Amino acid sequence: MKAIGFKTSLAIENPESFIEFEAVKPIPGPHDLLVKIDAISVNPVDFKIRQNSAKDTVLETPKIIGWDAVGIVQAVGQDVTLFEVGDPVYYAGDITKQGSNAEYQIIDERIVGRKPKSLSIEEAAVIPLTALTAWEILFDRIRISAEKDKGKSILIIGGAGGVGSIAIQLAKKIAGLTVIATASRPETIDWCKKQGADFVVDHKDLVSTVREAGFEYVDFILDFVDTNAYWDTMVELIKPQGHIASITGSSDPVALTKLKSKSVSFSWELMYTRSMYQTEDMVEQHNILNIVADLLDDGILKTTLNTTLNGLTAENLKKAHELLESGRTIGKIAVKF
Repeated sequence: MKAIGFKTSLAIENPESFIEFEAVKPIPGPHDLLVKIDAISVNPVDFKIRQNSAKDTVLETPKIIGWDAVGIVQAVGQDVTLFEVGDPVYYAGDITKQGSNAEYQIIDERIVGRKPKSLSIEEAAVIPLTALTAWEILFDRIRISAEKDKGKSILIIGGAGGVGSIAIQLAKKIAGLTVIATASRPETIDWCKKQGADFVVDHKDLVSTVREAGFEYVDFILDFVDTNAYWDTMVELIKPQGHIASITGSSDPVALTKLKSKSVSFSWELMYTRSMYQTEDMVEQHNILNIVADLLDDGILKTTLNTTLNGLTAENLKKAHELLESGRTIGKIAVKF
């Protein structure tokens, strides 16, 4: 099968940063699906792994990355019960396994959902990773519910990015929260408003602009940009007994003691936790993806696709990574095979 990968971590401008090669079509294990991929999307995790997973080394076999895909089930393992051959599916993958930048991929059925019927393949391909991340951070980590939290305020740092775009929609339309999103350019401000943000504030002067919007403190904060860079700002803006959650990690220790006087909770979210550790509730990702598919088909949520590239080629993967690395992308980028 055709695949795109890399043997060493190189700058995206380097001609060898991605290479096209022939790989052996994988064989599904007991709980696996073999999927013929029709479209993928790219996420920041893609370029971070490309930049760091093969530093100062040359791999014997090229590494295939990619963690969003839409395709058709071609074969199933002996213990598969959730899908059949011919089913259209979408998923965000497993960071410990071969990625989706290839014609075929095997994937555990428990982290796969049915493709939304109303969406094109490229519109659906951009949803899984960001929707799972946003859903888990809101409803599994902070445990927000419309019944107890409707009308409360949430600040989303990085509103125009992939996760921020779908988090705005879920926070507004499913949880009923008052959504404050960060953006600074006219086009990103407009994008956040189109996703449903009630207020858009400037991330360059966050405390002042949040307070100018009428909020002394906010009930919840989601960090999709940089935990340490915004830490003191989040500590200042979070309401006593509020909750902060982040997906970005931190190269330096986070000063959790600064939250003590306000009795504030803090959570990390990593979408890959369930698949990495084969958790008992791993099938929840299957359930979440199916719920999201229903919400998309019912018109409650909308795709966050903003750019489509055509063709599974090394050049298209380079272009997609270059766009992401610029830090100026809005919404999501899909590659249609």
